[in-house]
Amino acid sequence: MSFFDKLKSGLIKTRRGITDRIDQVLVSFGKIDENLFEELEEILVAADIGVEAALKIIEDLKAKVKEEKITDTSKIREVLKEEILRILEDNSPDFALDTIPSVIVVLGVNGVGKTTSIGKIANNLKKEGKKVIVAAADTFRAAAIEQLEVWAGRAGVEIIKNKEGSDPASVVYDALHAARSRNADVLICDTAGRLHTKKNLMEELKKILRIINRELPGAKKEILLVLDATTGQNAIQQARTFNEAVNVSGIVLTKLDGTAKGGIIIAIKSELDIPVKLIGVGEQMDDLQKFDAGEFVEALFGEG
Repeated sequence: MSFFDKLKSGLIKTRRGITDRIDQVLVSFGKIDENLFEELEEILVAADIGVEAALKIIEDLKAKVKEEKITDTSKIREVLKEEILRILEDNSPDFALDTIPSVIVVLGVNGVGKTTSIGKIANNLKKEGKKVIVAAADTFRAAAIEQLEVWAGRAGVEIIKNKEGSDPASVVYDALHAARSRNADVLICDTAGRLHTKKNLMEELKKILRIINRELPGAKKEILLVLDATTGQNAIQQARTFNEAVNVSGIVLTKLDGTAKGGIIIAIKSELDIPVKLIGVGEQMDDLQKFDAGEFVEALFGEG
């Protein structure tokens, strides 16, 4: 099964919540009026596209209907599809990893799929012929290091670790020097999703980034935030909090399969303008792939 087929299958619940409901409303309305626009807006908000994004989409829809003198409700679906694609299509999913080494710092609260995402990213990069090292700097969560070891083993990449409870920044420091001395192409750093101490998580992450900037001043960095699509609007708040602290360069959206909240991609891009770089639609090693706006919208609005 191709990734597009997996995406289409994974978006079934989201499609039911958005496009199937839109189709039902368009059939039931014989004309285009304010009541129709209100119904469509409610559908978008309920589908976790977010109030701000929904308002913008409907305003643009109204303008286009007026400009093109659209009177047939069946044409509304295509215009909505175009508006959603327009929000998403300036998204740049490519990693900027053209220094040796480059660094990927992976953030996210516990339970979002951070460790599995690191394993899958490492696997994808290795398939591209890159030498990858991972740093187990989530030293506070029980079994985090062991879980990352398992995924590093599956991907066939080296891991730099210390004992549970050790200073995360010291692990990153060791890993940076290992990456440089071993001529690694990419170092991927896991980070804590929660601290057991009273230390502020965001300050700990800033400290890690300061060390990276100090030890590898010219290195290209990607700061990726892993979000769980099933959490809907809560994911937006997480993104806002992390982005204010450390300037996130991209989103990894996991668990898109089996959720009705896939519309969160549109909200993230519209409200925060952070690129969605990778999306996950399954448990297999190759089920985390580069986000393609055209494919996403086609899977969302496609038939069947």
